[in-house]
Amino acid sequence: TNIYFTHKYLWIMVPRGIRNNNPLNIRKGNNWKGERPKQTDKSFEEFETMEMGIRAGFKILKNYITGYGGKTKPYDTIEKVVRRWAPPTENSTERYIQFVADDAGLHRYQKIDFKNKSVMVRIVDAMIFVECGQRVATDIISSAYDLI
Repeated sequence: TNIYFTHKYLWIMVPRGIRNNNPLNIRKGNNWKGERPKQTDKSFEEFETMEMGIRAGFKILKNYITGYGGKTKPYDTIEKVVRRWAPPTENSTERYIQFVADDAGLHRYQKIDFKNKSVMVRIVDAMIFVECGQRVATDIISSAYDLI
């Protein structure tokens, strides 16, 4: 269901990821720090704050990029991250990869260092735009990274 806010002249739809404070659209499956106590969305996680939802996304991306701390093969480029995050069975993965790479100012095959906060904030900012069709303030994304 979509939730609409009205203004004198406008109807504004709020994307599911924004309503859920989960702008990276993380599916249910983990007990995340900062989850809303009452979950009403059957498919996607809901968080108490936007920072906590984005923090969860950063934690997943950290695991992808570092190969779970060296335990598995790393997914350490935009190409690899997005193919894993947004598989072609449910996304236009190629367009997603191209948008994130262009928007973040990176080459799709460039190695990503998770410790580079400014790069990670740009990547997550771009991914949020693809997932929700709107931006979240950069300072919120940056503070979410600091919660890792």
